[in-house]
Amino acid sequence: MLVLVETWESIRDFVATGGDVLYVVAIALFLMWVLMIERYWFLLAEFPKIKKGIVARWDARQDTTSWYAHRIRDAWISEASEKLDERMLIIKTLVAMCPLIGLLGTVTGMISVFETMATQGTGNPRLMASGISMATIPTMAGMVAALSGVFFSTRLEARAKMAKEKLIDSLPHH
Repeated sequence: MLVLVETWESIRDFVATGGDVLYVVAIALFLMWVLMIERYWFLLAEFPKIKKGIVARWDARQDTTSWYAHRIRDAWISEASEKLDERMLIIKTLVAMCPLIGLLGTVTGMISVFETMATQGTGNPRLMASGISMATIPTMAGMVAALSGVFFSTRLEARAKMAKEKLIDSLPHH
């Protein structure tokens, strides 16, 4: 229990040093990871059932060679592809937004530094240091959040593409 309290205090001190922009970075990061976990869940648990159903419907068809059958096959593949790509754009947008949110923290931190310099002068480096910390920590947090998102969203996108290709291969046409 003491470890949790110490960890919580460390996080609270980190957020206090970095400023309120870290809350926005944390919300974006949380939302991004929830969406990525949901997508992984869909790929691993839900999509195999959908794929199995599509393959079963295709195998149950007597006509798999006509133009009409090919259009049905294409429509099923398109529907499955849409389901695979759901929310990927939101994830990519959140990945792109994290560094920008961090840069917002840089701007607000530098404004704090300039306000301190305007009111207190340049004689007190401690006051300026807190503004500089407020300027750099959100940038770092935004970059770290984006890096984790880039890596896992790229892997997620590759897996979705591979699942779609396997579905196409599972529906033979002549």
